[in-house]
Amino acid sequence: MPYQAEYIWVDGHQPTPMLRSKTKILDNSVKTPPIWGFDGSSTEQATGDRSDCMLLPVFSCPDPLRGGKNILVLCEVRLAQTGEPHPTNTRAKCAETAKKYSAHQMIFGIEQEYTMMRTNGRPYGFPETEGEPGPQGPYYCGVGAGRVMGREIIEEHTWACIEAGLMIEGTNAEVMPGQWEFQIGAADALTVSDHLMVGRWLLERIAEDHDVVISLAAKPQKGDWNGAGAHTNFSTKAMRSSYEAIEAACESLSKRVDLHVKNYGHDIESRLTGKHETAPYNKFSYGVSNRGASVRIPWQVARDRKGYAEDRRPNANCDPYVVTQLLLDAVCSNEKTPVKAKSTAKKPAGKKATKKAKKK
Repeated sequence: MPYQAEYIWVDGHQPTPMLRSKTKILDNSVKTPPIWGFDGSSTEQATGDRSDCMLLPVFSCPDPLRGGKNILVLCEVRLAQTGEPHPTNTRAKCAETAKKYSAHQMIFGIEQEYTMMRTNGRPYGFPETEGEPGPQGPYYCGVGAGRVMGREIIEEHTWACIEAGLMIEGTNAEVMPGQWEFQIGAADALTVSDHLMVGRWLLERIAEDHDVVISLAAKPQKGDWNGAGAHTNFSTKAMRSSYEAIEAACESLSKRVDLHVKNYGHDIESRLTGKHETAPYNKFSYGVSNRGASVRIPWQVARDRKGYAEDRRPNANCDPYVVTQLLLDAVCSNEKTPVKAKSTAKKPAGKKATKKAKKK
């Protein structure tokens, strides 16, 4: 009995790349999804005279929407002629950096905010044609009609992520009506990013059935409304055992403000204004329990003197492979490489020793 494999990849659309997918029918005897291809000239990843691009499967999981033996297949885009990473392939660089700093055992958790929109461009929690709802206040983690919109989509998406085996950790309604969040992690850079990408795809696909558009825009509604981010929690092995290592990590980030802000998602300046629980995009700060800082250190971390920190700057529309790669390089390049402890276990006796023992 054949089954369906939904191949998912990131395109070359600017300023924010989009997810694309298409279906391959595989014979039941095929256990590993094969390399495939697509027309890159239709995704802004190739010209018409050299249009073929390669899809290299890197992660697969059960397809919770189709069920059965069907699967979702996340792919890297590669150049068809050489097999090298395509210029739009940010995952490959992330993989290189993660390997380089593997001894630091850095893990991440990403809080993906997003906004539900009507097809006419109005936020799902706003009146259909004009005007605005009541001011922010009752919507965050709210319950009840008039305070929460789109919960049916959230429930479907949550169960889909669970059934797909994704590392979803939770969900909540956000500060602006029609705005929600789901969390993925904690895991290494590639795993958390792969799972987040598939989680995004599932969200888009489920919302499609409800005629709702999912927006990852940094500031989906101008005015006195919160923007949408992807707060990124991170820790190295050293940070998980030392508060000094957490402070050192924050100091390392303070030296790369421009680089990170330029690569944390399109239109970040409209969101990081110093208002609506953000720090200004051109200034760096960190503090305990401070949601107005660039990096927040949770109160329990300060109490326990170990744990993790939260970079609050990445946009909802950020590329998780880019964000985790930048954090890896910034933190680990300035952190002392952990020394592996020497084993104190006795070596098993060799053949000669065994023979001597037998003679005795």
